[in-house]
Amino acid sequence: MDYTTIRYGVADGIATITLDRPEKMNAFTNTMCAEMIDSFDRIDADDDVRAVIVTGEGRAFCAGADLTPDSGGGPFSSDDPVTDLSDPRVRDGGGLLTLRIFQCQKPVIGAINGAAVGIGVTMQLPMDMRLASTSARFGFVFARRGIVPEAASSWFLPRLVGQQQALEWCMTGRVFGADEALAGGLVRSVHAPEDLLPAATALAREIIDNTAPVAVALTRAMLWRIPSQPHPMHAHRIDSRAIYTRSRSGDAAEGIASFLEKRTATYPDRVASDMPEFYPWWDEPGYE
Repeated sequence: MDYTTIRYGVADGIATITLDRPEKMNAFTNTMCAEMIDSFDRIDADDDVRAVIVTGEGRAFCAGADLTPDSGGGPFSSDDPVTDLSDPRVRDGGGLLTLRIFQCQKPVIGAINGAAVGIGVTMQLPMDMRLASTSARFGFVFARRGIVPEAASSWFLPRLVGQQQALEWCMTGRVFGADEALAGGLVRSVHAPEDLLPAATALAREIIDNTAPVAVALTRAMLWRIPSQPHPMHAHRIDSRAIYTRSRSGDAAEGIASFLEKRTATYPDRVASDMPEFYPWWDEPGYE
């Protein structure tokens, strides 16, 4: 796929997705949605990619859905209403994107460089870590537009910031700054604009230079999926399978040898080919 609304590049194990409609404050369109989903498909298929950074071009990260008449279609533009709410056309495009990010096997870091409202903030929620510029602004503004939070944010947001904070931000719909986002747990850290991407890159490098890709992919899936289960036995079942299979892997042998020899590890296993047989466990019959 040729990209027209984002830029995609890979360097030194880091894939960078840059939302690239600066003249529109990187407003979200159906085309951008499709291109971002495609880029995450490329990321999971490429073992040379160990981490992902998502950022925006210009002064905004993403100013929400593009509501202009020439935007190419969006949630408010359908001339063909459906009566069956199970129709696939009802599905929220932002949710398709956040579910794809949720399913990613690589760590995803948001470098939030400016305004991030509506889908501009909800698309960040399945990212594993979010760093913000001092110029970043956030807003779950849906109630002020007569609609409701989308992109599966009613699932993601309370898990990240707690129920009370999620309710306040969504019910007021107010736009707030990076300091409030930090205090509320939405972002990990706040940086001067010129330091944002270097800080995100340093975090990605810490992961890439010190960890095993398969272990990180399994850890990401475990920490995102298991906490929603009703009993710790679910965690015990998956933990047991994971530690048993990983402890017998080439990665574990290399991890121990490199530790004892006081050298940098070179892990042999790859996400595309060496995930354990029980993965993805959530596809097992009866697993909820």
